[in-house]
Amino acid sequence: MTQIIKGGNLPMSGEPMRVAVVRRAAGPGVPEIDPAALLLDDGGKVRGRSDLVFYNQRAHATSAVELLGNARSEDGRTADWLEIDPGRVEPEVERIVIAASCEGATFGEIPGLYLEAVSTATGERMVVYSVDDDDATTETAYVLGEFYRRDGGWKFRAVGQGYDSGLPGLAGDYGFAVEEEADSGAREADAGPPPAPALPEAPPPAPPLPAGTLTAGPALAGAVTAAGAAPAPGAAVPSEAGAGASAAAAGVPAGVPVSKSGAPLLGTITRRINSLPTDFGPDFPVFTQEGRGEDIVRVEPATAAGFAVVDLVRLGDGHVEVSRLNHRNREQSPSALRGWAEDFTGRGIVDHDGNGPLRLRVKARGEWKITVSPVSVLRDASERVEGVGPDVLAYAGPAIDLAVRYRNSKDDAWFQLESLRRSASRRTLHSGDRWPGRSTVALTRGARLLIVSYDSAWSLTPREVTPHPNRREGEVPPFWRRLR
Repeated sequence: MTQIIKGGNLPMSGEPMRVAVVRRAAGPGVPEIDPAALLLDDGGKVRGRSDLVFYNQRAHATSAVELLGNARSEDGRTADWLEIDPGRVEPEVERIVIAASCEGATFGEIPGLYLEAVSTATGERMVVYSVDDDDATTETAYVLGEFYRRDGGWKFRAVGQGYDSGLPGLAGDYGFAVEEEADSGAREADAGPPPAPALPEAPPPAPPLPAGTLTAGPALAGAVTAAGAAPAPGAAVPSEAGAGASAAAAGVPAGVPVSKSGAPLLGTITRRINSLPTDFGPDFPVFTQEGRGEDIVRVEPATAAGFAVVDLVRLGDGHVEVSRLNHRNREQSPSALRGWAEDFTGRGIVDHDGNGPLRLRVKARGEWKITVSPVSVLRDASERVEGVGPDVLAYAGPAIDLAVRYRNSKDDAWFQLESLRRSASRRTLHSGDRWPGRSTVALTRGARLLIVSYDSAWSLTPREVTPHPNRREGEVPPFWRRLR
């Protein structure tokens, strides 16, 4: 472990590391802080919005920098952790600045602020920089240090510079701009480093995150680390094997078996588990049919007009699609369900016009089983919901922000989230092909279906908001307003 003072620098190994912003006390009367990282080009500026990792944008698109969450030790110290993988940093990025902000307070009110970096692989402390009490007074944002390229490797520099204008002002000084934010603040003048003081005693190691939150890899954990804390890398969405474990928290009654999507197994729920109005669709007996290859399914007995839920399990690989047929045997657009995953399991929705029995065309290779159920069996998105593959959810509550997370290992992955109200057309809330992907969209008050189109793991997390008369469905909330 190497401890340095303000203005000092030292070489880094270039291996993946976790970086903690630590305060020696927490609790009543001690302000909360929010860590942030800015990825800068050779001109010392960000290239765009994605180059800021902070409380509303918790990972860079490359996954080179991620905000993990926080942890508290028994002696009251609190550490906010980031993870940095220099090997994933784009060649255009020359520096990674580590900063922190303090909303509604100043850094002079935060005791014992320091930064440390540890090896992700071994946990060895690589660098520690303690902020001198005289260097943090009236500031509301603070740059602790930066990792920068030098001679084909990486080094760390202890910066120790504060801003009176909060995170927006600090980020603006590095070229970050948000159109709706008019005042970016001014950077505090740097009086230059003071004479080097005697090296103080190194602070104790930062409290680690709980063991379950540090797991990375293709098996994605389904739990949130703590209230207000971000999931660790690979934990924002569930694994296919673990999705069922979180089903109870997603509105599925205890004891009901669930599929790998996290939804109840086909035909296992016959009572209402959401708050959708009855005009969204009639109640009717669950219908099930098995088949092979392409076929037409006729749902008996005939049901009244309204939405109906379609579940499909198909063994094998290749394209699969389910469409509603009208009275002229024409397929209605959009399809109720489609996918390409091997051993496909998915859920979709059809809007039956009530003109005779509901008829569906199944296009698939291999054996399949289809189940048609009333919308009363849909999981309720008023609580966190996780899944794998296509799904349909219900929401009928107040205005909320909806945090969207999805992860995949496929380069051609495409995620889409749509909203569908009664007697209205589908509206796309979010779509994207980056993985891991994340966004936050606004939902206005009222009842609707939420349609997820994706072949891999995803999660939706509702967050309360203050009602606003001009709020629009699908709107991305103001950039700097904390969403957690």
